[in-house]
Amino acid sequence: MNAVLLAVGLVLLLSLFRVNVVFSLIIGALAGGLVSGLDIKTIGETFSGGLGGNASVALSYASLGAFAAALTKTGLPDAMVNGAVKLVGKEGESSRKTLSKVMILLIILLISISSQNVIPVHIAFIPVLIPPLLKIFNQLKIDRRLVASVITFGLITPYMYVQAGFGAIFHETVRSNMEKAGLSITLADIPAAMMIPSLGMVTGLILAFFIYRKNRQYEDKEVAGAETVSYSKQTLIFAAAAIAGSLGVQLWMAYLQIEGGMIFGALAGIAILYVTRAMKWTEADSVMTQGMQMMAFIGFVMLAASGFASVMQETGHIDTLVKSSVELIGTNQSLAALLMLLTGLLVTMGIGSSFSTIPIIAALFVPLCVSLGFSPLATIAIIGTAGALGDAGSPVSDSTLGPTSGLNADGQHDHIWDTVVPTFLLYNIPLILFGWIAAVTL
Repeated sequence: MNAVLLAVGLVLLLSLFRVNVVFSLIIGALAGGLVSGLDIKTIGETFSGGLGGNASVALSYASLGAFAAALTKTGLPDAMVNGAVKLVGKEGESSRKTLSKVMILLIILLISISSQNVIPVHIAFIPVLIPPLLKIFNQLKIDRRLVASVITFGLITPYMYVQAGFGAIFHETVRSNMEKAGLSITLADIPAAMMIPSLGMVTGLILAFFIYRKNRQYEDKEVAGAETVSYSKQTLIFAAAAIAGSLGVQLWMAYLQIEGGMIFGALAGIAILYVTRAMKWTEADSVMTQGMQMMAFIGFVMLAASGFASVMQETGHIDTLVKSSVELIGTNQSLAALLMLLTGLLVTMGIGSSFSTIPIIAALFVPLCVSLGFSPLATIAIIGTAGALGDAGSPVSDSTLGPTSGLNADGQHDHIWDTVVPTFLLYNIPLILFGWIAAVTL
């Protein structure tokens, strides 16, 4: 049996049965490694050696969590909640509920999209924006599965299509790895190839608004560690300055192509809050520790996912999976496109990173696409879509972990059943369909 299929399937099955995702990844890596013929020592060394692959990402999330917690002490979240209350009305009058729901969801959608390109902070906005709004969601009886779907759309679709921010990184990753595999393309080709697959994400978002349009009841619970903070125009200005400073550092480091932008950006924001005394010195340590804890789970999952990916590559069964698919394909382009997309889905679901999936599959898919006569645009569509597949719906992807971290702040949003399963069904199925259409028509 193919070790990758077994390992990924086991991770997903255990996650569905509410086994902790980190333990699911460890068990999956162990099972996959043993089936492939690796001994325990090799599996352990490979898994441990691979943990460092996402170490900087884990530290970035911990730093951003600390910065987000520090911002709460400026009163910024309370100001946002007060603004939302003015929008909704103190009692959430029924005559305004529909409009209020749509406006809040559209604002969250725009912020999510902007977090990938206009202001590339990725998921850093979630712990600042979402927990303070939970009571407003409850008042409007908004289904949090819809909010999770909206955020996940905003975290994924922009990098697929828009060549800015994280999209510029994703597109360059696609271009460079395809070139290494023997097919030269230009960056300008990628948006043209990814337009049809991106429409699959749009289709999923529309379905989300339809499927989760009904009211859902939640209890009004206090967010862990949350408290009402008094604020003034001055503290809000300092908060805005901290955010601007953080973003400025990230953008500057990204422009210079220096790694660690999120870490140093968070540090710059925290420093501004220190200097301006927007956050009290006496409570700074406890506040930032609390913020790190809030994002620590994501960091641990990303570390475990990196170790899992290393074991899967060590087994050599990713190559075997592709070769087995080739034997089934023959000269059938339609079947080839479908099988390559499904392979990308499996790989990304397991390792949780579309960016990390591209180097793995490009080396295998480019020669196959060329031999089958796919055009360069069709090849881009297959590889780009195969990489993005699984980012939505993977229990170890930051595109699902991020929304859960905010929506479950009061303990009423399950990661697997309220984020992972809905986003998997809403986005991966349309992505496969639209990616396949792009492959056979371009």
